[in-house]
Amino acid sequence: MTNPFKKIIENNTWLQFLSNKYFIVTVFFIVWMVFLDNYSYLDHRLLNREIEELEDNKQYYKDEIAKDKQSIKKLKNPAEIERYAREKYYMKKESEDIYIIEFEGDTIE
Repeated sequence: MTNPFKKIIENNTWLQFLSNKYFIVTVFFIVWMVFLDNYSYLDHRLLNREIEELEDNKQYYKDEIAKDKQSIKKLKNPAEIERYAREKYYMKKESEDIYIIEFEGDTIE
């Protein structure tokens, strides 16, 4: 008794190629590595995107540190300390009055 599938496979070269055990194992390996493995390609893409975001954050914080260092250098001068206290904490001298004017669009929610 002959197998009908065997005749079909022998007549078609593509089916011969697709039924090759090495091809099947290779396809299985590729699918496994791309989708199913712990270190899959999809996981690596997500991790690389996260690394890029962290690198951007790192640069932002380095810039902020540089700005803060400049502010600290400025605050070594007593006149700058007084100016900073007046602007940020609304401090005043004994003989002064402070008026705070707020506009409708200027408030932070």
